Amino acid sequence: MHDLIIVGAGPAGLAAAIAARQAGLDFRTFEKGVLVNALFHFPPQMVFFTTPDLLEIGGLPFVTPHGKPTRDETLRYYRRVVDTYDLAIDFGCSVTGIRRGDDDAFTVRTAHEARGAETWRARAVVVASGCYDHPNQLGVPGEDLPHVSHYYTEPHEFYRKPVVVVGGKNSAAEAALDLYRSGAHVTLVHRRAELGASIKYWVKPDIENRIKEGSIAARFETRVVEIRAREVVVERDGVRETLPAEGVFLLTGYLADLEFLRGACIEVASNNVPRHDPETFETNVPGLYLAGAVVAGANRGEVFIENGRFHGRVVVEHIARRLGREPVGA
Repeated sequence: MHDLIIVGAGPAGLAAAIAARQAGLDFRTFEKGVLVNALFHFPPQMVFFTTPDLLEIGGLPFVTPHGKPTRDETLRYYRRVVDTYDLAIDFGCSVTGIRRGDDDAFTVRTAHEARGAETWRARAVVVASGCYDHPNQLGVPGEDLPHVSHYYTEPHEFYRKPVVVVGGKNSAAEAALDLYRSGAHVTLVHRRAELGASIKYWVKPDIENRIKEGSIAARFETRVVEIRAREVVVERDGVRETLPAEGVFLLTGYLADLEFLRGACIEVASNNVPRHDPETFETNVPGLYLAGAVVAGANRGEVFIENGRFHGRVVVEHIARRLGREPVGA
């Protein structure tokens, strides 16, 4: 039986794995895709709207000649993290179920690309699977058209073309800025009266100033009612408007796999937040923890790499104390 099983090899899962190794725990890490799978699916030429030090985990410096790291530099950094700490990760291995038994231990079921179905046992489990795989759906006609995406791709193909970005938090703000700086004609549509307060502090004034000066058009308190081949129909106070759009990005956030969490007997509140202790990240199921974006249930811009990377160490310290092991790093 393992001391710990970690679900997900994103920054939060890797931070938990590093802490587990430092605490001398016997652990396994399962990742259904590739290392930092969500980051891997970001646009190839993406530049993060953050500084390298805010992406660091395990005390390993992120060295780059640029003020803001690129996607490729970030992927390279996390590969170096795994190599430096010699972390064993089962890639291509989906966790299909978690169940706590009468003996307080967990049975974890997995499906591996090559090995097939397997069963594992552990004293504790950390779910660090993120939210990126389950975008919030608007449920409007045209949402499935080929020029519509719930994920930001890259800006070049939209040079001098009209693009509509739907959303008002981090992903929408960052995409709108990148598109604008790449020569696209951007309109930001948000259902609320103002941008989200949780937008990263170094991004918020940038997007607000671009809107104020008119470089990025904005429609607040406005909702999308239909998407067509080259336009988006929006509505505010009962009045409809048609916006030209050769590209549409519905960046309205992402949900954790709530059915998976419920299947593990984790309670989920009406606001889609899984029940957990905010100090230890332990759920209502003793010994079952959350780390990273999955803590928020829905990606509201409240949990991202810059703060979610600290969850893993907190979780493992709590597990180590419960198991009577040395504190992390001792």
